[in-house]
Amino acid sequence: MKTRLFLVRHGETVDNANQIMQGQTQGELNDEGVRQARELRDCLASTAVDAFVASDLWRSVQTARILSEPHGLEVETTPLLRERDWGSFTGRYIPDLKDEVWPDDIESLDDLTARAGRFLQFIRERYEGRTVVAVGHGIINKAIQAVYYGRQMREVERMTNCEVRTLEL
Repeated sequence: MKTRLFLVRHGETVDNANQIMQGQTQGELNDEGVRQARELRDCLASTAVDAFVASDLWRSVQTARILSEPHGLEVETTPLLRERDWGSFTGRYIPDLKDEVWPDDIESLDDLTARAGRFLQFIRERYEGRTVVAVGHGIINKAIQAVYYGRQMREVERMTNCEVRTLEL
């Protein structure tokens, strides 16, 4: 029996709306992000879900807790689902970064995709044959899908806030 993974990007945050590079900062859902999470919660309410897993960053935990309400399940957190570490780009206005030289303290794509692979292995081992909702972030979710499909990250379409992609493991 296959494991069904609903991969979700967290709801919109204050920093998303202000185009701030959040990276591994905690973040906070804004009113739109809460609305998005509640809308997705209502869509998933009748779906049988065995577990909710989230990045250990607050914006993902907050989203996952809203999604889990109708199911009465606790949210497990893991640093494997954290957003990419943007190093010294963290906290900066994204449009200002366009022509900047990337600093050496940004998490490498090799490290990011290795972490994505460890996350998929974690889900396979811990939740074999179950249905899991996992709430992560834009870039780590791209990396997870790139590993899953055997593609380059640039070949994976960007996820919007509270978008869901289904993977069968």
